Amino acid sequence: MKGVAFFSGGKDGLYALHLAEKGGIEVLYLLALKTTIGLSPHWENLKALKTLAKAMGRKLLAFDMADGSEVLAEFIGSLGVDYLIAGNVLLEDHLKWVELLSEKAGVKPLEPLWGRDTKELAEEILRAGFEYAIIAVKKEKLGKEWLGYTFRSVDDLERFRKNNPGIDPIGEFGEFHTVVLASPLFEERFALEVLSTEESERYYWIRFRLVRE
Repeated sequence: MKGVAFFSGGKDGLYALHLAEKGGIEVLYLLALKTTIGLSPHWENLKALKTLAKAMGRKLLAFDMADGSEVLAEFIGSLGVDYLIAGNVLLEDHLKWVELLSEKAGVKPLEPLWGRDTKELAEEILRAGFEYAIIAVKKEKLGKEWLGYTFRSVDDLERFRKNNPGIDPIGEFGEFHTVVLASPLFEERFALEVLSTEESERYYWIRFRLVRE
């Protein structure tokens, strides 16, 4: 069985991909979306996402959502895959969108993280060998001093939670966004090199590149 996975470079999507492959699905494509609902810190760092895709040996595809979900469904359906993989956990609207998109594309939706306890999931991701850094924070939720904060262990997670008790452990409600620096999906380890700190209507975020350690 073959699949395409939504890809932002963040921990949730890559961990979902990892679980899909452990379940026997060969993920051939990574699909990055250019959104139409405001600035995306992930898309603004597309060059870094290309670095990750290359490290994983996967083909990176990009789609502009200005073309609409119907065209996206046609595009996914043209890839010859069986599954569309996403890393949603608690957001019902996102789940329903993936399910509808999959139906129109003629593929099966796969959401291996759905319904999980987010604290347990965050710990599981770290114990599985994933390391990740914060690249954007929602302005009304976190201060810009958390940009670049790196989660390499459960201790780092606990330190973050102690300082931010009202924030979801995986940022499921958009409190923060991440990029993966190390994982079982690629042999290289990366360090985050911050190029500049930016501000948009919703976020403090960084432009960055990934440097092999």
